[in-house]
Amino acid sequence: MTLQSDTAAPGLRVALTGAAGAIGVVLRPGLIAAGHHLRSHDLRPLTPLQPGEAVVQGDLRDPSVVDQVLAGIDVAVHMAGTSVERPLDEIIENNLRALAALYEGACRHGVRRVVFASSNHAFGMHPAGKTLGLEAPYRPDGLYGLSKSWGESMSRLYWDKHGIEGVSLRIGSALPEPVEVRHLSTWLGHRDLLALVRRGIEAPEVGCLAVWGVSNNARRWWDNAGSERLGYRPVQDAEDYAAAIEAARTPVDPVAARYQGGSFASHGLQPRTARETEPTHG
Repeated sequence: MTLQSDTAAPGLRVALTGAAGAIGVVLRPGLIAAGHHLRSHDLRPLTPLQPGEAVVQGDLRDPSVVDQVLAGIDVAVHMAGTSVERPLDEIIENNLRALAALYEGACRHGVRRVVFASSNHAFGMHPAGKTLGLEAPYRPDGLYGLSKSWGESMSRLYWDKHGIEGVSLRIGSALPEPVEVRHLSTWLGHRDLLALVRRGIEAPEVGCLAVWGVSNNARRWWDNAGSERLGYRPVQDAEDYAAAIEAARTPVDPVAARYQGGSFASHGLQPRTARETEPTHG
């Protein structure tokens, strides 16, 4: 584990975990450009993007690493962890134990807020095309999605019992541009991604809330009504890419097409006649 010292900078003192991941590499330069005093963490070694950015390497299950990440921090942005469907042991270690260690560290160091990378896959067994509000019931499409519903509950727990504000970002398809039909509903463009995370960091007095991480897509399935105090106003729209995507006529798994989680939902799905229609109970 390594820590390089940081120096004074304007803005909030922000820790970003998983900084070398697909989302982290988008956020790092954007948060620095926004004037935040950034401390970036990953399991892989990092090189500061500019003087003043601190970097930490190590396993978040180790409290000493968490202490290096969070000491003196105002807001933690937690993007680390397993981001695909994996065996249970890996999900438990990377998405449950590491998050619990981070929250305990937040208590030790007086971190004011944790911005948590939740996922649309905590709701992936809802039928495609159904509009979901912020209070939609969890319907995870796998162990990964299940870990994200657990993480949202942990955010609530630490707000209720320890006063740590929590913002759960139910991230959709965070990509430079949409590339398949499902993305016309689920896409979160990189411009909107950075805007969403910045609002998670900068919005005043949010308490504990969840918000859908989706762009302003004409076909979006998720309704953010009720999250106004976060102030997230997406401007990108996957519809700009719709003609090219639909002209490509890419084959679609018919099972994946039935559920909001797409291929995550179809993975490991046990075929039975009852699945051909949407259940009428919870």
